[in-house]
Amino acid sequence: MNFYSVRDLRTESRRIWEELASGGEVVLTNNGKPSALMVEIPEGGFEETVQAIRQAKAMIALNNMRRRAAQAGFMTDEEINAVIAQAREGS
Repeated sequence: MNFYSVRDLRTESRRIWEELASGGEVVLTNNGKPSALMVEIPEGGFEETVQAIRQAKAMIALNNMRRRAAQAGFMTDEEINAVIAQAREGS
């Protein structure tokens, strides 16, 4: 996987497209920070590729939520049941 700046995309586009055509991935950077990932889409595989990327993004979001929940602290099953029981008593 090679990294290219946005400027490289304009000046070295042929080399970037050749790398993609050979099955590689290209990371585009903006001010030295990764900002986009380019991947080859196989012939007839557009929908499958888009779906795979969406699934990967969803998994990243889920992992981030889990990490934030772990940092905030988990509730035990007993604590959850106590909150449920308390809510039922208040109804």
